[in-house]
Amino acid sequence: CWTSDDIPCDRAFVPHFRDEPVLADGEVLYVGQPVVVIAGESSDVVQQAIHATKIDVAEGEPILTIERAIELDRYIGPPLEFSRGDAGLAIANAPYQLDGVFHNGGQEQFYLESQAAIAYPGEQGRMKIISSTQSTSEIQHVVAEALGLKQHEVVCVCHRMGGAFGGKETQAAIPAILAALVAHKTGRAARIVYDKDSDMQSTGKRHAYRTEYQVGFDADGAILGLEVRLFSNGGAAADLSMAVLERSMLHAENAYYIPDVAIHGRVCFTNLPPTTAFRAFCGPQATATLESALHELAHSLGIDALEVQQRNLYGVGRRNVTPYGQTVQRNHLPEIVDTLAQSCDYAQRRHEILAANQSDPLWLRGIALSPVKFGISFTTTFLNQASALVNVYTDGTVQVSTGATEMGQGVNTNIRQLVADEFVIDWPDVIPMPTSSEKNA
Repeated sequence: CWTSDDIPCDRAFVPHFRDEPVLADGEVLYVGQPVVVIAGESSDVVQQAIHATKIDVAEGEPILTIERAIELDRYIGPPLEFSRGDAGLAIANAPYQLDGVFHNGGQEQFYLESQAAIAYPGEQGRMKIISSTQSTSEIQHVVAEALGLKQHEVVCVCHRMGGAFGGKETQAAIPAILAALVAHKTGRAARIVYDKDSDMQSTGKRHAYRTEYQVGFDADGAILGLEVRLFSNGGAAADLSMAVLERSMLHAENAYYIPDVAIHGRVCFTNLPPTTAFRAFCGPQATATLESALHELAHSLGIDALEVQQRNLYGVGRRNVTPYGQTVQRNHLPEIVDTLAQSCDYAQRRHEILAANQSDPLWLRGIALSPVKFGISFTTTFLNQASALVNVYTDGTVQVSTGATEMGQGVNTNIRQLVADEFVIDWPDVIPMPTSSEKNA
């Protein structure tokens, strides 16, 4: 067995800050944090060793909620904010004001294949990792840093994942490092697979949010000013929380033009597993907050929420600049929303639902149509690059390697068909090769 003291080089790894220990180092930050890595010839032997291991931990007072972190002023990273105009003044001068707090709970990715990795020690101290990871380059980097190797001495390969959804973007790092540590110490191949209980206990989830908002608006439902304060539950280390918070902030106004806006964000420290990436990268938390506020606004005025939505949508050629300065170009959203409302008989269905709710208040029904603005690229722009290696053989067959990782979304099938179409050959003559840091960084 090995502890943090046995890690040859960097005991902590870094997506943003080098603040997440590979193994607990003097302090256990959350229930489920790895403390000791135990290797054995079989799972039975490992289980016996686990039960024979005793860890002495002095109990402390944990921070388990966003509210408690705010109270104690415990945050991860600096505050983030951007604004346009004077939101406070616009809200104060508006005919109507509304304020509230919106709570988003966390969410488990629940990939069916748990975190898993195999490490093979190679010649001259090199290391090969087969990992269930969304980022082979990241596994290459963190394993090299932990073992004191150069990056060219480590190769990470991912054949496919049994699901991921963001949960294997950074969370695959610890199991890969642990497997590599055992292989490095023993000179033998080492394999780690989390059981589902351990996986759900130890790994990060979608961020929970507490979002405080203030809105100023007129009698027609036009939003004149908006101030939003987003507090995310970052868990016990930074992971990707700063980038996640930034994306939430960039979606805080959703699909609506608001003249005066102020958006603030903080990542809260709690004694929970470091929260991480999840599908849509926490854009939905911000979108849901404003949609909820908008529905409250419409209810307070006694008008249909769809009317308020349509009144505030980004415009075409005007009212089309976001609070962070991006011009919304080729905007078809007003036309799309109007077309959808007509094609789904929204008005008639809403009328029937209101009548049904009055006649049978025990079984309430509802209907809503919500537009969404979502950015599809990384704000860290170098991450938007891609590469491919295509090998064409003399018998007319093709191998293609890319940096894309297959997690059940069908990317290998799409790449295979795309290459076959370009070469005008049958798709069985193309094979997508396993994603490897050796071929595509």
